[in-house]
Amino acid sequence: MVGAIEAADAMVKAANVTIVGYERIGFGLVTVMVRGDVGAVKAATDVGAEAARAVGELFSVHVIPRPHAEVERVMLKENK
Repeated sequence: MVGAIEAADAMVKAANVTIVGYERIGFGLVTVMVRGDVGAVKAATDVGAEAARAVGELFSVHVIPRPHAEVERVMLKENK
């Protein structure tokens, strides 16, 4: 969880993105979701990945440019 917090903090400081949720996957793994324009999200995830690596292990980073409205609706609903 420490890596997720560090990554989230670094992402919102580095680019114009908003944290829309996080999910504990299990075994200590956490997914942090942000939204913003594609360039800002890419910049934020690059910085967030480095911040997470600095305090722990990073498994994956993935940016979905312009997700379909249904995908976004399901992802945000599951995190409430």
